[in-house]
Amino acid sequence: MFLLRQRHRSKGQTMTEYAMIVAVVAIVLIVSYQTLGQDVISLVNNVDALFTAT
Repeated sequence: MFLLRQRHRSKGQTMTEYAMIVAVVAIVLIVSYQTLGQDVISLVNNVDALFTAT
């Protein structure tokens, strides 16, 4: 009986850990998108300006 309870508790803990990892990855992606997003937009605008000027 004790082993079954420990096994169930471990499974719940693992799901919580996976949820925390997914949350951290999502936060990193959002922050990097916000940081690099403006640079990418500027780069695309510069390339577009070069093509339209030619």
